Amino acid sequence: MSGQTKPIGRRDSLQAGMAVTAASTGLVAGSAEAQEAENRAKDRWMTGKPSVLIFDVNETLIDFESMHPLFERIFGDKHALREWLGHLIMYSMTLTLSGLYKDFFSLGQGLLRMVGDIHKVDVTPADIEAIKQGMLTMPAHPDVKEGLEQLKGAGFRMVTLTNSPPNPRGKTPLENAGLAGFFERQFSIETARAYKPSQILYHMVAQELDVPSSACCMIACHVWDTIGAQSAGLSAGLITRPGNAPLPVPGLPQPNVVAQDLPALAAQMIKLWKS
Repeated sequence: MSGQTKPIGRRDSLQAGMAVTAASTGLVAGSAEAQEAENRAKDRWMTGKPSVLIFDVNETLIDFESMHPLFERIFGDKHALREWLGHLIMYSMTLTLSGLYKDFFSLGQGLLRMVGDIHKVDVTPADIEAIKQGMLTMPAHPDVKEGLEQLKGAGFRMVTLTNSPPNPRGKTPLENAGLAGFFERQFSIETARAYKPSQILYHMVAQELDVPSSACCMIACHVWDTIGAQSAGLSAGLITRPGNAPLPVPGLPQPNVVAQDLPALAAQMIKLWKS
């Protein structure tokens, strides 16, 4: 079903996520033991051949930079968009780590006012509503449909997982962007009351689809999302949209596939997992 975004619940996923976390966080003494641990870590990120692709939505599929003119009108600087998005990512993670929750739009509205205070700009209710509507109607990146068609033709199951809440009074951003028909399900983090990259979310999507985590691959343009997914036992594909790149730190999971756009990423995944 490709309609409205489906919130997902906690169920037993918290225990599963905690188990994966516990298994992956130990202090290792001695160089030989450290090397052995690093080798085990490398093996751990190789999860097999996934059949389910879980897509991030914002920036990965949908072009956030289409809102530059709106932010330039409100703040006098289009770069305020990136500042706001950076705060939105950081504070959503802060809430989850602190055991707190506010929905994405409520948090986003508060952060718009905060950015306004920082820049001495009066952000009005009309400005906030304009940005909210803008977020619901952003276009797809021009490469996305071609890549999704490749992956659908290769037989992958495809779903989405987004931090954004459902839109009960209208179409989802994917529907407005003309992409909803590619996806079996649209998942939201809303009822889990936790934001990505919490492991609980990736486990819950796998449970809802009745597949093991190892059968899933997270596709995103943010390394924090791919790290979260791989720490939960998924594979990962990274699209290096402008401003994004792999994080080359020893011991951290690296994406299984990396490409500049979705068609190139799709070609790699089909060759790797469908040939």
